[in-house]
Amino acid sequence: MIDDLDLGFDEPERGEKGRHRRSFRNKRKKGSGGGRGKTFLALFMALVLLGVIGGGAFYGFDRIQNYFVTPDYDGAGSGEITVEIKNGALLADMADALVAADVVKSQKAFIEAAAANSRSKNIQPGTYKLRKQMSGASAVTAMLDLKNKIVNGLTIPEGRTSKNIYKMLSDKTKIPVKEFEAAAKDPEALGVPDWWFKRDDGKKVVKSVEGFLYPDTYEIPPKATAESILKLMVDNFLSVTGEMKFADRVQKERKVSPYEGLIVASLAQAEAGNKDDLGKVARVAYNRAYGEFPCSCLEMDVTVNYYLESIGKPTKSSKQMTAAELDDPKNPYNRKLSGMIPTPINNPGKRALEGAMDTPVGRWLYFVAIDKQGHSAFAETYAQHQRNEARAREAGII
Repeated sequence: MIDDLDLGFDEPERGEKGRHRRSFRNKRKKGSGGGRGKTFLALFMALVLLGVIGGGAFYGFDRIQNYFVTPDYDGAGSGEITVEIKNGALLADMADALVAADVVKSQKAFIEAAAANSRSKNIQPGTYKLRKQMSGASAVTAMLDLKNKIVNGLTIPEGRTSKNIYKMLSDKTKIPVKEFEAAAKDPEALGVPDWWFKRDDGKKVVKSVEGFLYPDTYEIPPKATAESILKLMVDNFLSVTGEMKFADRVQKERKVSPYEGLIVASLAQAEAGNKDDLGKVARVAYNRAYGEFPCSCLEMDVTVNYYLESIGKPTKSSKQMTAAELDDPKNPYNRKLSGMIPTPINNPGKRALEGAMDTPVGRWLYFVAIDKQGHSAFAETYAQHQRNEARAREAGII
């Protein structure tokens, strides 16, 4: 058997003229099919080699192809899923949310489809009812169709207290007010950074969510909790004030802590009868608490009303307030206490925040409404203020 498998060359033989010649030696028996076996073996090895090379080439091509071809699903998808697009989300943020929910196959698929659709800029924050494994183009089209947007909006007006906001949210969501109150006990757990609760006036810090529930229109997501809703509002506050550079500018230009600036914004929101006067009212608050006002106190009745609401009593107009209510020594928001009050007294809007940050120059200490549009007249002295009050009485305002 060994001889039968021995393939090789004969030893050189010398020919008639002394030249060496080689002869191929095949010791298989004649007619044994040796030639066919050799051919089969060569063919088999060639096929194996081509298979390895071909498979590797195919694998490499497939890998390279993925760099140039956008991974995308086909068609309009199937099933149903809800996806929340948060306030301030960019196209990349939207794409990330859709990929995480398996609505689209890749971020690139959604972004390219949005770039190809001129209406994609109209996609708004909110909660959408979509399908799984949609093409990028189908997802964009679906999000532009208002039928697919779950509308559960609630508008929080400027200047509402947290207590009032909890009631509004409860009426809308049927989540008990107590759950909102419980969630609000830890403002930092809702996302308020601890540096917000620092004061430069030496007064004790009172950590409250008041002032941080930014007034806006909110889409309440399905299955939302009291905590998740308040976090959404706090996050909106941080986004707005961050874009405004509120904290930096208040410290640099007003020389007070951001928290004190927020308190002033809430005072302006409550006291100004017209948006045009928000900055001037804020200036009066700064001048009274930190300036030359005789008592260095605010003497604003709105602080008394905030306290009354916080203890469950009805708010009153200035004329209705008794002397005991105006100057209650137990009231930490007493209008005659020196300096700035402990916390904001409501949740101010952007214009009020701007007024507290970018206040007009003036030494005003007094103001009074003088027309039915809510505009006020401002004065530096009490004598000037009395003349403005006379104008207000003539106009039937006071």
